[in-house]
Amino acid sequence: MKRMRDDDACPGALQVHQAADGALARVRLPGGMITAAQLEALAHVATEFGNGTLELTARGNLQLRAVRDTAVVAEAVAAAGLLPSPTHERVRNIVASPLSGRVGGLADVRSWVAELDAALQADPDLARLPGRFLFGIDDGRGDISGLGADVGAHVLDEGVTLLLAGRDTGIRLPPGDVVTALATVARRFVTIRGKAWRIAELNDPSALVSDFPATASAGATYPPVPRPPVGWIAQEDGRVTLGAAIPLGVLAARQAEFVAAIDAPVVITPWRSLLICELTEAVADTSLRVLAPMGLVFDENSPWLDVSACVGSPGCDKSLADVRAEATRVATGDVDGPAGGHVHYVGCERACGSPPAGRVLVATAEGFYERKPGVVG
Repeated sequence: MKRMRDDDACPGALQVHQAADGALARVRLPGGMITAAQLEALAHVATEFGNGTLELTARGNLQLRAVRDTAVVAEAVAAAGLLPSPTHERVRNIVASPLSGRVGGLADVRSWVAELDAALQADPDLARLPGRFLFGIDDGRGDISGLGADVGAHVLDEGVTLLLAGRDTGIRLPPGDVVTALATVARRFVTIRGKAWRIAELNDPSALVSDFPATASAGATYPPVPRPPVGWIAQEDGRVTLGAAIPLGVLAARQAEFVAAIDAPVVITPWRSLLICELTEAVADTSLRVLAPMGLVFDENSPWLDVSACVGSPGCDKSLADVRAEATRVATGDVDGPAGGHVHYVGCERACGSPPAGRVLVATAEGFYERKPGVVG
């Protein structure tokens, strides 16, 4: 894709987007990790200065819509500890295996997330990364590498493989070199990118790693994981994580307050779901009984897991339809949707928020048509 502008306009907590329904602020959560107190603070801000909801994004971040006072919201986000670097806030785009360190995987990569986040903030040059540049850290289970992050690390039985645009470079790293390698690639991208916003837009991405020795075959990719971990998840330490799908990724502030009241670590996943972690069985049972009637989805067979949508009308002035209403009608069985796999409804050709796998239905004045695979809006 040929870019006409040097820089993207991805919103942050300081550089907001003016949508049809008002200002939109996006809060980066490296690895999707957020404390109960931070979630409660955002829920309060959404109630007082937004539309009363928090939107979960496909990168494990949170958004506030219809913000009425952007300065006050930015101050509240900073006070909650969610804006550690005003100069680097839009570049802290890190997705990581959400269950890492608790269930499965070959390594606990949570410390790498924190170390990479600190390395990004410490480098003035990396403040110039586009807001769409994405880091991915997969603990070996293969849930994150299929997202096609610009630069990623995937844990293997021996060592860690370096990925560019979701593709194995053949480069194997010792665990202690992972964060340095990811930051180095990002720094080189800033230098050579021209108008490119993503590594996949470069003519020769291999130039970013030309001095890294490749010791294995290159070119392998990982399939996207279409569904989040949902339900009662037994941790390896005997505690419990609850996985909750959030219909269309829209979490009401009141729901968020109840989640925060559990006073447990929360992880926002790239599937617009959340994990409530480190629970005793008794607390997990009580929490599930309270949250399920409020609309959080703990059933892995729920049709809500197979449908998503962009914001659509009236929140976006480019949208030709209320796509969330259409997706809701399909999920609730009021109308028949297309059979087979995940379906994402979008209001225009930009196809915002489209997952890496599944079908994308684009609104027109006459209805919806299915976008061909591989087409970029």
